[in-house]
Order: sequence, then C-alpha cells, then structure tokens
Amino acid sequence: MKVIKFGGSSLATGEQFEKVIKIIKDDFERKVVVTSAPGKRFSGDIKVTDLLIEYANAVIENEDYTNIVKKIISRYKEIIDYFKLDDSVINVLKDKIIKLSQDDFTDDEHLLATFKAHGELLNAIVLNEVLNSKGIKSIFIDPKDAGIIVHGKPNDADISPETYLNLESLNIPDDTKAIFPGFFGYSKDGSIFTFSRGGSDITGALLSQGLHADLYENFTDVDAIYVANNHIVKHPQAIKKMSYREMRELSYAGFSVFQDEAIIPAVKGQVPVNVKNTNNPEAEGTLIVPEQFLFNPANQITGIACSKRFSALYIHRYLLNKEVGFTLKLLQIFYKYNISYEHMPSGIDDLTVIFDRTKLDKTTIKHLCHDVKEVLQPDYLEWIDDYAIIMVVGEGIAHNVNTLGQIIDSLTENNIAIHMINQGASRISIMIGIQEADADDAVRQIYKTFFN
Repeated sequence: MKVIKFGGSSLATGEQFEKVIKIIKDDFERKVVVTSAPGKRFSGDIKVTDLLIEYANAVIENEDYTNIVKKIISRYKEIIDYFKLDDSVINVLKDKIIKLSQDDFTDDEHLLATFKAHGELLNAIVLNEVLNSKGIKSIFIDPKDAGIIVHGKPNDADISPETYLNLESLNIPDDTKAIFPGFFGYSKDGSIFTFSRGGSDITGALLSQGLHADLYENFTDVDAIYVANNHIVKHPQAIKKMSYREMRELSYAGFSVFQDEAIIPAVKGQVPVNVKNTNNPEAEGTLIVPEQFLFNPANQITGIACSKRFSALYIHRYLLNKEVGFTLKLLQIFYKYNISYEHMPSGIDDLTVIFDRTKLDKTTIKHLCHDVKEVLQPDYLEWIDDYAIIMVVGEGIAHNVNTLGQIIDSLTENNIAIHMINQGASRISIMIGIQEADADDAVRQIYKTFFN
C-alpha cells in the first residue's frame, strides 16, 4: 500500500486536479491520499492558506472580511465548476467558511490554527467529491475520526504517541481510496492544531508510519531532488537514490524540496519516500531510503548544498586550550541571551562560533560581543557577517579517502579561501565555511570536480 501526498500547486486548479486523478487511478496501490490547500495558479497569485490567514486576522481585528471570504469561496468554486459538481458541494464549503467567523475560540492562536487548517480540509472534501463523480470509490476521513491526536501549541503541533495506536485500528475498505486533509490534527480537547513546518508532508509521513505503508510518494512540482541548486549550477544531475541521513544533512544547508523534519515519522517507520512530479509522473523522481537499504552510490558524493544564513564569532586568545572553564563561561553568556549556536570549531588559541543569523538581531549581537570581551578578555574578537556554509554529503565519502583532498583542491585552485572545515562523526558529510561572496562559485567548482 502507498500513501501519496500532493502539494498546493498540484491541487490549485481543475486542470491540476485532472493530473492528480490520473496519478491516483494509474496505481491500485495508491490507497491513501493526503491533500494540501490550493496553492498558486500563476506567478503573483495568492495561496488559499494566505487568504485564510487574512480572514483570521480580519476577524481578530473586527475588520470587514466580506471580500476575503468571496475570494476563498471562488477558489474552490472554480475547481467545483470545472468538474460540474452539484451545487450542494459548494454550499457545504460556503457554510464551513462562513461558520469560521461565528465560532468561539479560547484565544487568537486557536482561531488562527482552525482557520488555516480549512484550506486542506475543504480541498480534501472537494477531491473526494470529484473522485466519486468519476467513478473512483473514495471516502473523506477527518483527522479526528482517524485518531490523529496532537499536543504542543495551536500553530506548532507535535504528534502524540497514541496517534499511531489509533491508526492501527483504522479500517479502509480494499476497493476504496482514503482522502485525508494534511497539515493538522486535534488536541485531546477537540481543538484543531496545525503543524508548523511542512504540515501536509508531516501528515503524509505519519500516515505512512501508522498505516505501515510500503512507500510514501510525495508529489511536488519538480522531477527530482538535484545534486545542486539549479540556480547556481546549470542543469545539475538528478539524485536517483539517497539515504535519510543524507537528506537531513543537505536540508540543513538549504535543500528545500520539503522540510527534512517533516519526514521523520516515515523515517521512524522505515518507509521509503519517493519525491515525484505531479506534472511529469513518469519521471523516476528521487527515492529516499532507510540506512539498512543502503546501496552502492554511483558517485562518492550525493549532493552539494549551500546556505548564506550564517554569521560567526571569532575569538583568539593565547593558551586558550589550557584555561579550564573557558567554554563554560562562553556558553553561560549564550544562555543569558537565550542564544543557540550551530557549530564551534576550535584550535589551541582560537575558537569560532557559528550562528544562524536569522535568529539574532543587532542589539543581541552587540550585547553578546560586549559580554564576551568583559568576561573572557580575548586578545582578539571579531563578528563576521560575511559567512556561508557548504555541505558536501554522500554515503560514499566514508569509503573514499581522497574526497576531502579533492574538495580542498577544487577550492584552493580557484582562489576560494576556506575559513573552516569539519567532517561529521558519521563521515558522510563535510562542512566548509567560506566567505558569502565565494559561496556560489565554490558550489560550482565542487560540482565540476565530482560531476564533470
């Protein structure tokens, strides 16, 4: 049995629905379908989820939301009219959309979560109606009826363990497709909570684990995951197969087909994930497999990712390595300002701390540097904003002693200075810190070395 999930662009119009229907029909094993909310139909368009957020904010601020409601209804009506469904379908959707503004919520966070979740909820209802009108037997399953229980915050939910026990007892008839809305679950008191990152991907992954799927197919708008960003490298090679841990390492530094954390339930359930294209379903896509399904990689590296969201704090002090408690004092300063760091490579007299710049502001950086000077009294201290990290990842790295040398040569021979280099304990990833201005060229040179 396969669980398949479709992204927002795959379910944005009637024409895209036709492609989805064909994909569902083409494989009997595709039994469980997870929907996203309708995405953008064209450049400059607005996603239904964003319209629902506007609607929620208007209700919170007691502003007129008439036009927003009309826009939301029109997006679904466009799809319903395309398939010439009965008027009763759009009337059901209208009632649910209008009722949102009439319900009572304990606070604005609960209100926002409920409004947002209706993008997926309504699209699942529409897809179910369309499939049945086409003679494809299907049922709509609300996450509450499936026992998808969550906890945490209304807009940042975590999956509760009992969810998987509940899914064990879920009965789906053999001749029927099950249509689930993605992105949300229910708290124990019956409130709707949404997942924060990669919401519908999380639903697909948890259903894959809970229903013991043989495969989780994640349909997006790209043919595959590529070795490198195609905005940096022209026509990069597609990755045919990769491991979960390779995906995690690459996602950290910028791979963005979907959030790496979103597929953790599938990872725990040992369910392979196949990333495919709704607009070109015949393409192989990229298969992400558990470690025990490891393979002989075609290349010693699998992917190259780059992120420019980092900054670094460089500290120099003679005999730093002999001072007991130096790092503890530094960490106490981080704790004081509620700062987490990404990496901390060090030498005998030097230490560099790498931060995610998006999580810091100028005032915090100023206070941080002041306290480090006062408490640690370094001989030299520098805050570096011009910092990028490149991740070179591959299961084959652990079995090739010359990979690191090839990477270094590819950069130094092209006058790209290396500020930091670190190989992870798993030996499948090499992290390189360089100047932000050199980042794109560094990716191109490494790609050229291994994939020329």
